Amino acid sequence: MSEQETELTLSEEASAAIAAAEEAEREEQARQAAAEANPDAPVARAEFDQLKAERDQLLDRLARLQAEFENARKRAERERIDFRDYAVGSVVEQFLPMLDHFEMALKATGTVEQLRTGVELIVKQMEDVLRQLNVVAVPALGEEFDPRQHEALGSVERADLPDQQVAEEVRRGYRLHERLLRPALVRVAHNPKQINE
Repeated sequence: MSEQETELTLSEEASAAIAAAEEAEREEQARQAAAEANPDAPVARAEFDQLKAERDQLLDRLARLQAEFENARKRAERERIDFRDYAVGSVVEQFLPMLDHFEMALKATGTVEQLRTGVELIVKQMEDVLRQLNVVAVPALGEEFDPRQHEALGSVERADLPDQQVAEEVRRGYRLHERLLRPALVRVAHNPKQINE
């Protein structure tokens, strides 16, 4: 075979290969166009199997993530309960000696004055524990009535006190830092002379 014939054969083969590639590209474009035009058309089995495998992997991953999330939620709930129980236990532990002192006071056979002195010591001990826990009493007696800190049980007519001043503290209120644990239960002074002025 001559060089010219070889070049002609290579040129024909190249042209045939180019034509085949162009034909394959046209067929691929036609398949893509058909797939876009008709999404319900059957998909090649290999592509279907690949998509199914990817879907199964994603579903498995989703199930694992859901399980991890549920486990983390349960662990956080357990830790929250454990922390609350620990905090309650710590506070109760500080009040147990006072309970012991009350029981000893009930068993005591001393005078009323001795019993009163014992109870006053227990109250002082309780106030010390509350102070250690940053629980402070809400100021009430002699203060101006504040509905955010005081709960009015009623009013008393008093000419010697300014109107709307706390005249009597029935039950002490407490706050923990800035949080009101319970308002002070008070009676508020009503001064008719001051209102008329």
